Amino acid sequence: MSGSAFNAFKARVPIEWSPRLYITLVRGLPGTRHLHRRTLDAMRLRRCHRTVAHRNTPSLLGMLNQVKRLVVVETEAMFNSRKQQQEEHRALRPPIAVSHSPPPTTSSAADSAK
Repeated sequence: MSGSAFNAFKARVPIEWSPRLYITLVRGLPGTRHLHRRTLDAMRLRRCHRTVAHRNTPSLLGMLNQVKRLVVVETEAMFNSRKQQQEEHRALRPPIAVSHSPPPTTSSAADSAK
């Protein structure tokens, strides 16, 4: 992924109000303030690139405002769209079949070599 860690979470659908918010931690915890770490711990975000779902409440919005540089917030439609796009991307690659046996030789090719 080039550029910012936020590029993978660009909106693919119109942004609208949602009763549930999906929050993903995209920046690491080392070097952050202790208050921000405690806020992330209260939101159950302990590792990078983990997503949790929360109800859209004023207290949650206050916590998100405190750690907005560390997280990405998605609505339900945005989250479902991103997950669907990831599944489509995985489905495009066919499995690779590798054969380690030597190619079969034909009898006419063996006769012409003599």
